[in-house]
Amino acid sequence: GAAKAVGKVLPALNGKLTGMSFRVPTPDVSVVDLTVKLAKSATYEEIKAAVKEESEGNLKGILGYTEDDVVSTDFIGDSRSSIFDAKAGIALNEDFVKLVAWYDNEW
Repeated sequence: GAAKAVGKVLPALNGKLTGMSFRVPTPDVSVVDLTVKLAKSATYEEIKAAVKEESEGNLKGILGYTEDDVVSTDFIGDSRSSIFDAKAGIALNEDFVKLVAWYDNEW
């Protein structure tokens, strides 16, 4: 699935992360649940700030960022590759985090 594909596209990450993508009960839109063991400690707040900065800078129009309460249908027709859901992720500690992002898989 999605986690294996990341390792193939970015060989440096092969074996360093796991995650899953699953269909939600809508005609389109999927969510990525990415679990990551960090090489460098970071708080979830620091991660959110970095993602938000990139979504407004180098990756504007490609990576989205939201702190809204959202559901899958909010992303139907969204042309961005992925929208980071800041409220859905969690840090288990400063080295292990779960990140969540939505995307319209039919776009």
